[in-house]
Amino acid sequence: MTKRDFINKRRNAWRRFAELVKDLNLRRNRLSAEEMAEFSRLFRGACYDLATIRSRNWGTGLESYLNGMVTRAHNAYYSAPPGNLANSFRFVTTEFPRIFRRNIGYFLVAATLFFVPLGVTWTLVRLNPETASRIMSPEQLEQMGKMYEADEDEKDQGWLGYMEGFSNERSGMAGFYIFNNAGIALRVFALGMLMGIGTVWYLVYNGIFIGAAAGYITSLSDAHREKFLSFVVTHGSFELTAIAVSGGAGLILADAILHPGQRTRMEALKVRGREAVQIAIGAAFMLFIAAFIEAFWSPAPLPANVKYAAGATMWLTVFAYLGFAGLDFKKE
Repeated sequence: MTKRDFINKRRNAWRRFAELVKDLNLRRNRLSAEEMAEFSRLFRGACYDLATIRSRNWGTGLESYLNGMVTRAHNAYYSAPPGNLANSFRFVTTEFPRIFRRNIGYFLVAATLFFVPLGVTWTLVRLNPETASRIMSPEQLEQMGKMYEADEDEKDQGWLGYMEGFSNERSGMAGFYIFNNAGIALRVFALGMLMGIGTVWYLVYNGIFIGAAAGYITSLSDAHREKFLSFVVTHGSFELTAIAVSGGAGLILADAILHPGQRTRMEALKVRGREAVQIAIGAAFMLFIAAFIEAFWSPAPLPANVKYAAGATMWLTVFAYLGFAGLDFKKE
């Protein structure tokens, strides 16, 4: 093959590769999964072409052109995107919801695995509280009962007692909730590497455990039920949804391993794992919000009806955020 034939054959691939490199720089490492697969294929092709040109000594001009493009591609792909506030805000408000919607099928499967066992267990334990002892230890059940027991001293203290612990105690609880919630989400996501078995098990297990706790507490008395529901209704919107979102991200990893298509499993993980990680980061953001609501709003001595109204608003906010934030009506 002559140099002219080689250039004519590879010109379109180089042009498309240059476009993807430019997009990668402009869009801060946020190409779609399909674009990343194409980028990876063209990247390997350009590297092979560069080696061919060097081995056949076809001139420094062509070699410099390809070498420069390969170098820019390498820097664009492996350099970390700028971590400024504007990029973080754009990710939270636009990029994450879009990526979530592109992969919503995985979320729906994860939500089914999590919320169905939760609802079924809640109902069964509510009807027969003794069933809870098969899932939780007596010590855990006793602790749950005391935690949401109506406390007359607490009612008498009201806002005074709440404000006394607002600064240090609430801040400490927020940190604890962030650590605890993030740990659950991280495990649900990372266990997707075990071909999804770990993610499925952890979603079902947490659904059963949370459902058993909720069913047991709400079965004790009307006072227990009101205190429990008014406490969890607001932050539960972000927290429970985020667990399912993390589970969906874990299932993306599992699908990449089980169904790599024409790619190797490592290539499939690299391509699909990119979006999975972004979804997991978005879930972490949601859990961060949930932790602050749980620490500062949920224990506030407000009427139950006020908290129910706030909870309904937050659930609608979560659905609107995931369903419509960053929506481009020309494409979606």
